[in-house]
Amino acid sequence: MPFNGEKQCVSEDLQSDSESSRFSESMASLSDYECSRQSFTSNSSSKSSSPASTSPPRGVMFDDMMAAAKKLSDMTLAHEIAVNENFQLKQNALPENSLAGQVKRVVHQAFWDVLEADLSAEPPQYEYAIKLFEEIREILLSFLTPGGNRLHSQICEVLDMDLIRQQAKHSAVDIQGLANYVISTMGKICAPVRDEDIRELKATTNIVAMLRQIFRVLDLMRMDMANFLIRNIRPHIQHHLVEYERNKFQEVLEESPNALSQTTEWLKESIDKELLSETDVAPGAEHSSMPSLSPLMVLNNCYLKLLQWDYQNKVLPETLMTDGPRLQELTEKLNRLKMIACVSLITNSMMGAVTEGLPELANRLKRISAVLLEGMNKESFNLKEALNSIGVQTCAEVNEALKKRGAPTLNAEVQVNLVGQFSNLEKKDNPVCTLMDKRIQLYMKSLLCLPSTQKSMPPVPGGLDVIQQELEVLGCQYANIVNLNKQVYGPFYANIFRKLLFRDEAMGNVDASLPAN
Repeated sequence: MPFNGEKQCVSEDLQSDSESSRFSESMASLSDYECSRQSFTSNSSSKSSSPASTSPPRGVMFDDMMAAAKKLSDMTLAHEIAVNENFQLKQNALPENSLAGQVKRVVHQAFWDVLEADLSAEPPQYEYAIKLFEEIREILLSFLTPGGNRLHSQICEVLDMDLIRQQAKHSAVDIQGLANYVISTMGKICAPVRDEDIRELKATTNIVAMLRQIFRVLDLMRMDMANFLIRNIRPHIQHHLVEYERNKFQEVLEESPNALSQTTEWLKESIDKELLSETDVAPGAEHSSMPSLSPLMVLNNCYLKLLQWDYQNKVLPETLMTDGPRLQELTEKLNRLKMIACVSLITNSMMGAVTEGLPELANRLKRISAVLLEGMNKESFNLKEALNSIGVQTCAEVNEALKKRGAPTLNAEVQVNLVGQFSNLEKKDNPVCTLMDKRIQLYMKSLLCLPSTQKSMPPVPGGLDVIQQELEVLGCQYANIVNLNKQVYGPFYANIFRKLLFRDEAMGNVDASLPAN
């Protein structure tokens, strides 16, 4: 299922069946999986955090995350798990110099200082230590399948809290022995990527430092387990995603009748534009009793507008909120590719005779443009300055190539002209940018119109050959998002089209449904 930008367009419908009603139950049963050492891989693990940031009062809880996933209104997590193959949970570390971070460190350090003082007292005080081992015991048991198995029984036997409390009354608790057993058990069930952490734990001699590090590694193991479970449940979520999201959105719509206001406005803009163009082409068409435009064509035009959306200042339609970050990132990458194509087109038009037959030079010029345009989406990025630098570098590279061939270098007038044309690309209505933008839009539109039986990519319009590979990858990511969105929200779009197009007119003569491609 090509959700994550593989180079194949989504044309297969996501199927669902009666089991979709058990989706939320499946999310709730995540913690029932056996989490053995062999089940983990290093790819599913999260990075280690600093020891100072960990202790018993933790901020990120696996159970809390799973509880959030079970809420009826929370489609975002399920959607993200399904469409993003790289999605995984990470520890939520506070900024190093933030007030909250400083308070957390002070409180945690105070806790461990008290624990060290208690264990060093005569006789030792075990109250806090027992609470820690009680929590460690519950965490270790949470990694296992509920029920009777040998490791489960062993943990309960060794970390028998009633027995430990009895031993504490006689100052006979073997804290070091209990900690060593915990570390040994962690080594049996952790992911291989945690082996180094386990070795460091075994080498720790100070008991308080050891307990502190035990909690740090346990937190990492909880993230490992959560990500392991996410990978295992992903196929089930993908299988039921369409019906699940549609049903949950319907519930939201029943509670908030205006939950589609932005979506309605988004569709209405394209409908009005299409009706206006029909009127311009065929005067008198406004008197027609029924509009002749295709809802599917209008919807595709709406999706194309997302490639030029102002994601900083304009609200997305409600039906696309879950894909907002992906669409924004895709648009930013596409704008960068467009600029590379513009630079290449100008270079070829002015120096085609020089660059022809030199693919190494063309590839090098493309890499230079890509590097200098990195971060183009940031507000602090100076596009004109970057384009000017690309022009200067292009002239230098071309002159170097001409020298190697024993040909005269570019004269000053040609170089100034080239740099000037590059710099002009940052202007809003630059004709080269407009042309490349139209061709990219045409290519993306052809992807949306592909029949489900077609597996090959459509031809790339002229002038875009230099970015063909990257454009095909982004095009498939875009088509994946659009096709999934059509499947989930198609019935809602159809209802809006009926209201906007036909209103009080007879609806039996016109089909406002949205057929799949």
